[in-house]
Amino acid sequence: MPAAGRAGLAQTVPATPVLVTPAAPRDRRRMQETTIALVTGANKGLGAATARRLAGLGWSVLLGSRDAARGKAAAAAIDGDVEVVALDVTSDASVDAAARAVTERHGRLDVLVNNAGIIGPYTGPLETGPADLLAVYATNVFGPVRVTRAFLPLLRRSAAPRVVMVSSGMGSVGVTTDPRRYESTLVALTYPSSKAALNMITTQYAKALPEFRVNAVDPGFTATDLNGHRGTQTLEEGTDAIVAMATVAPDGPTGAFVDRAGPVPW
Repeated sequence: MPAAGRAGLAQTVPATPVLVTPAAPRDRRRMQETTIALVTGANKGLGAATARRLAGLGWSVLLGSRDAARGKAAAAAIDGDVEVVALDVTSDASVDAAARAVTERHGRLDVLVNNAGIIGPYTGPLETGPADLLAVYATNVFGPVRVTRAFLPLLRRSAAPRVVMVSSGMGSVGVTTDPRRYESTLVALTYPSSKAALNMITTQYAKALPEFRVNAVDPGFTATDLNGHRGTQTLEEGTDAIVAMATVAPDGPTGAFVDRAGPVPW
C-alpha cells in the first residue's frame, strides 16, 4: 500500500480490562461449532471491514482495538457475534492479558488476522534514521510476532488453525521494482521494509508450523486512514484477500503472498 505522510496515533491501553464486552456463559457445543477469529487493529478501516465480513459468515469475531471506546463503537456497527478485546500489539502486557482472557472465555482460537499497522511519519530515505524504523517496526513487525507467539497455544487447539498477515505490495521487491506498478514510484525505507520483513516472517512461520495455514496478503490500494483515503479500492475489495486466506481450507496454500487477483511476487 503506498506510503503517505501520516503518523499512526500513539495510544496506551491498560493491560487488565481486556474483554470489554461482558462475558456471558456460552454453550460449549456451539463454541466447538463456531469458528473463532481475532482481528487486530479492527476498530476501523480494513480491520473493521474484515471483522464485519467474518461475522457475516456466522463466526465469533474478537475485535482487537487499542482504544476500548473506539472498539465498542466499531463492534456496535457490526451485526453478529462480535466481542471487543482491548489489545495493543506493541505491549507485551496487553497482548498477554488478551491471550489469557480469550483462553478463559473461548478456550481456543481458529483464525488470527494480524492486521494492525501504521505508516509512521514520512521521511525520505536519506533522512531516515534507526529511530524512524523502530517506531514503525514496533507495530508492523514486532506486533505480529508478539501476538502470534502469545496466541499460539490457543491456535494449536483448533482443528484448522489459520494465520493471516496483512502485508502490502509495498513490501514486495518484485512489485516495487516493476516500472508498470504505481508502487515503484514511491521511495521510503520505513513502511516498505517493515512489510518486506513481515513477508519473510510469514514464510518462516509457515515452515515452522506445517499444520497451520500461514499466509501474507496484499489488500491493494484501498481507501483508508492509512493513505488519507486516496486509495482506489473499496474496503470490500481491500478485504477480499484477507477473507480468502482466513477461510482457506486445511489443505489450502500456506507460506503464500496473495492479493485479490492471485499470487503476488515476493
